[in-house]
Amino acid sequence: MDNQGALSDIRVVEMGQLLAGPFCGQLLGDMGAEVIKVEPPGVGDPMRLWGQGEEKVQWEVIARNKKSVSLNLRLPEGQALARRLIASADVLIENFKPGTLEKWGLAPADLQADNPLLIVARMSGYGQTGPYSDRAGFGGIGEAMGGWRYIVGEPDRPPSRMGVSIGDTLTATYGCMGVLAALHVRNRTGKGQVVDAALYESVLQVMEGLVPEYDHGGVIRERSGSILPGIAPSNVYACCDGEYMIGANNDAIFRRLARAMGRPELADDPRYATHLARGRHQRELDGIIDAWTRTLTVAELDTLMIAHSIPAGRVYRAPEMIADPHFQARQAIIEVETERFGKLKMQNAFPRLSKTPSTVRTPAPSRVGQHNSQIYTELLGIDDAELAALAAAGTI
Repeated sequence: MDNQGALSDIRVVEMGQLLAGPFCGQLLGDMGAEVIKVEPPGVGDPMRLWGQGEEKVQWEVIARNKKSVSLNLRLPEGQALARRLIASADVLIENFKPGTLEKWGLAPADLQADNPLLIVARMSGYGQTGPYSDRAGFGGIGEAMGGWRYIVGEPDRPPSRMGVSIGDTLTATYGCMGVLAALHVRNRTGKGQVVDAALYESVLQVMEGLVPEYDHGGVIRERSGSILPGIAPSNVYACCDGEYMIGANNDAIFRRLARAMGRPELADDPRYATHLARGRHQRELDGIIDAWTRTLTVAELDTLMIAHSIPAGRVYRAPEMIADPHFQARQAIIEVETERFGKLKMQNAFPRLSKTPSTVRTPAPSRVGQHNSQIYTELLGIDDAELAALAAAGTI
């Protein structure tokens, strides 16, 4: 597939493993960047074995649009080769524990001495500075310290978690945003810089009013289950054959919902007539709506919500997404010819750019070091004899 992506002239070296660094690489690769994925010889990135089901296919998403080279970064010879590779790149992504690059002789300042244009995106639990910077950090820890875990779940139960690694992917997304901003600045100044994305800070960034609400009014947000306190109605309601999401917390939209329910008087009831009033009577209002939706099928309720222009939608799993005509019309889910599993459905590349579209151009590399010859020989000029010697020494 032709590469018309916005970053088609950008080369990225991705080091690190698991989720935050590799997801940042996926985002940049989807936008057209050439992404060279560095993996430990033999075993590769643990993401190759992640996911649910007997055969692990998550790798096919996170490693799409990437080339795999094997490289032992713990050996001096591997570090020297990494430095040569990074000298040819626009961006380095890494998500090792802070200090690891420095220990390997790959400190950003040294790399930028070789390549002043280099942008180094560093993802870690607590950032590159501060008293916690040398602690190990995973996404779940960032979610906990950033405030997410405390407010997720039912009030009478311990904190819950999302079914995806949101802390890691948020950090990767902020890391990607930082790279894009740094590329823009580089166009003006001719100099690269370091992007420092911390797990806990990336989660903290999306916590809305949690901190100022406490600072100003002493309010500590608590777990509230399926609702957002004070925002009503906005919940998943039971139908006689399934579940359905309705968001009608705006005054005008709630009036339309009341008409759809055959209860127009609800919109004039002082308990429900305004946003603040509905928030104070949230539980009883949800009870009224739930009693009504239980008399309908999901299809009947869906028809009513569309007719009355109410934001609402079915609660989808993967089968419903694949079958949905809107997903199909926008190609939100595409079929990729993978090397290990044949045709495999997965999410497309987002967001959509009208002139420089993001695409899935190549499948995930099935073998660790699959592109060693292409990258080391064609890009770095290493001949076959030296390549064989590097392999024999365990460097690649």
